Amino acid sequence: MDMRVIKGAGLLDHAAALHSVYAEAFCAPPWDEDEEKAVEFVGRLSANVDRPGFTAVLALDGSEVVGFATAWTTLAPFPTDRCYPQAAAGLGPERTVEWLCGSREIDELAVRPGARGTGLASELLRAVTADAPDGRSWLLTSVRSGRAMSFYRRQGWTQATHPSPDGKGIVVFLGPQHPARHLAPQPL
Repeated sequence: MDMRVIKGAGLLDHAAALHSVYAEAFCAPPWDEDEEKAVEFVGRLSANVDRPGFTAVLALDGSEVVGFATAWTTLAPFPTDRCYPQAAAGLGPERTVEWLCGSREIDELAVRPGARGTGLASELLRAVTADAPDGRSWLLTSVRSGRAMSFYRRQGWTQATHPSPDGKGIVVFLGPQHPARHLAPQPL
């Protein structure tokens, strides 16, 4: 497996392959996204590649993209679109700024079903966070996927927010080198 780090607009050359991997990864349970969400993801890429600190990692089996991860630096003020308000509500305004702003934010991590269980997702996650500023990296995921939650814990990530496990909320995870990981509240 060849891992290729791409910074910037060069990622757009792989848009069709990224769309395909995204659809295979997220249009199935537990995510149950539709084709429109995969199209939206690719549509966001043209703006995302221009974000400060943008980094992508492609996993290639020959010329086929079998997985990818995308990330960038979270800027202040903290964003207010997508799921960001839930993250800010769970952490509170002070921790949101201190822990997340200026950190490497993992936006997407996707692997084709046939490559799952091979360690590829772990490799992609390590590669996209390898040069995170001062080890500060974070991500959001949904409580709907116990598999994703367990995966991040096994990788040494610390859950920093704790919504109702029966809900449909999102959780913030801090990377294994994040200096605030030991300050994250533990569940009751």
